[in-house]
Amino acid sequence: MVMGQRWGEIKDPVHGYIYVAQIEKDIIDSFPMQRLHRLRQLAGAEYVYPGANHTRFEHSLGTMYLAQRLTMNSNLSQHMTEEEIQLVRLAALLHDVGHGPFSHVFEHLLEKFLDKTHEEITGWIIRKSELHDILENSGYDADTVAKLATGSLHRKGKAFLDQVVQSAIDVDKLDFIVRDTFHTGAEYGNIDIFRIIHMIDVLDENLAVNSGALSALESFMLARIESFRSIYFHRVSRAAQIMLAMAMEKAKDELGLVSFKSPEEYLSLNDYTVWTMLKLCEKSRKIMENLERRKLLKCAYDQTFYVKDKTVAKLFSTKEIRNEMRDKIAELARVEPRFVVIDVPTLPSVPYHHSAIMEPMEIPMFYKGRDGRKVPQRLSEISRIFEALRGFINVVRVYTEEKYREKVGEGATKMLGELPYSARISY
Repeated sequence: MVMGQRWGEIKDPVHGYIYVAQIEKDIIDSFPMQRLHRLRQLAGAEYVYPGANHTRFEHSLGTMYLAQRLTMNSNLSQHMTEEEIQLVRLAALLHDVGHGPFSHVFEHLLEKFLDKTHEEITGWIIRKSELHDILENSGYDADTVAKLATGSLHRKGKAFLDQVVQSAIDVDKLDFIVRDTFHTGAEYGNIDIFRIIHMIDVLDENLAVNSGALSALESFMLARIESFRSIYFHRVSRAAQIMLAMAMEKAKDELGLVSFKSPEEYLSLNDYTVWTMLKLCEKSRKIMENLERRKLLKCAYDQTFYVKDKTVAKLFSTKEIRNEMRDKIAELARVEPRFVVIDVPTLPSVPYHHSAIMEPMEIPMFYKGRDGRKVPQRLSEISRIFEALRGFINVVRVYTEEKYREKVGEGATKMLGELPYSARISY
């Protein structure tokens, strides 16, 4: 165990035993961390995958564990002090502490009405809640941990410190890919993440992957794309997410969902408390009753465009254009515009976006020459799979209530183009 007294271990279904230091145990027992037991990792996915009821809590433990494995890697540890190694572990443990109810769905409200992200809330919680005192009393600077947890420390000559938790190949992504596929049973996450971790090194102060891990890295990228299509943006789970976002937006003023002033007020919001409040609120009750009876919005139109540029995404990125298209579809379908929802994952639509998952990012690579020198490489130059995946995937969906599904589908098809046969299959 790096620095500090070892407290014990926690059994994780994905990684096995996770060893915990006393400072980490103190943080785990704090209210902000225990609250993560009441935030599901994949809100809405349980309507498709009954086992997808895991929470942000176990994901945070897994992220801390992978941060430990990565910083124990001699490639990285030789560039870090013992204090930095422990700081990275603490940052990984706390990286999701700012999530709101239903995780990313609540982020729609944060961005739309407060112009904030969950990362900003994470920093706020670490600096202003009881976590600050726990860290400071144990000899750690809370502000440093907050910056590391949100990838904004920017320590001179050590950019890789931020990248452990926030980058194209960080421990956060490595954990949620294997964890989410484990709990859904989707099987896309059977990748050798420890091969990748073992082959990560520092190149010009940035994290880079030895080309000897290329096969594992390609599997990781494919798993992200497939998980996006089959889990994160599944049409049914997305319908539930849209409905939750609608309910929270309708009730936000009455319930004070975006008027919190203190960390304690924000931390009182979780999946349990907000679900109950939404059920009791007249403005959102009907939506919540429909969710409880699995009366979900129906996908009337579903089209995927595989293109090498972002033309379609740019087209939908303007709210006015989307609203015009929504109104036109409603006019063609002879329904009110409020019954038509256009959903595009490549922009902050309702309720959140996944563009980073859909378009693989260039990951720094290198190979070692005979003299041991690290020679930089571009992933796009050594991986034909990566090059094939670089086409920007644009998914465009139109949702409506079941009674309007056929009419809205016809209107959307007239407006947006013919629907392929595969998209007509109802789940």
